[in-house]
Amino acid sequence: MASKRCRFLGAIVIVVGLLTIAPSVSATESRAPFFPAFGLPFAPGQPAASAGIHSDDGASGPKNAIDLTPYDGVVRAPLEGTVHVWQCAGGPWVTIDHQEGWRTGYYHMENIQVAEGQQVAPGTALGTIGNALPCGGSSSGAHVHFTLWSLTASAAERAADPALAGDWDDVSYVDLSSRVAAVVGEPVNGKVFGGWQFFEGAAQYSGHAVRLADGWTVPLPGTFMYG
Repeated sequence: MASKRCRFLGAIVIVVGLLTIAPSVSATESRAPFFPAFGLPFAPGQPAASAGIHSDDGASGPKNAIDLTPYDGVVRAPLEGTVHVWQCAGGPWVTIDHQEGWRTGYYHMENIQVAEGQQVAPGTALGTIGNALPCGGSSSGAHVHFTLWSLTASAAERAADPALAGDWDDVSYVDLSSRVAAVVGEPVNGKVFGGWQFFEGAAQYSGHAVRLADGWTVPLPGTFMYG
């Protein structure tokens, strides 16, 4: 969805001599008590560029999105789950439902290789990075707009609005990235994906990532090595 161009920087960004101690995450930042052991949505052993952490619409709301451009261009499942292929006027896009109500989204993806209801294992190819805009939005360079959701709306909210229960067929970019994201969008801040812990910055499209194995810190936007 709305995003800045993800460009490869040609080399892995390493902040020499800088170690960051990850700040504690307030309980108010997450609506779900359990967080799965997610990987990143691409194969290990390669660098990936990121335009930084931002809200789904790039302007306001919970910062639940990271734009990612892996070197090989292939988007993969970061964890086992059930695929949903949502239909909008401009075509399909993909999410995966994981345990305990977690959902991950893969917008702008092209060459979709999975089907509705398919059970996928970690590493299953979903498609390729791209500029697809099936439900609206914008893109200025091929990438995957990777989003995090917690489908923990109350029973009353779910009954009143199917979108809050996770039914996103024909839900526009504007609606999903604003009204729906305000309720079920889950901040990326403090979450771990593939051994990297991500922290949002004060501005949109900013932040940093910490490699937990050794504490190396990469500012975002930037390029980091997975695995």
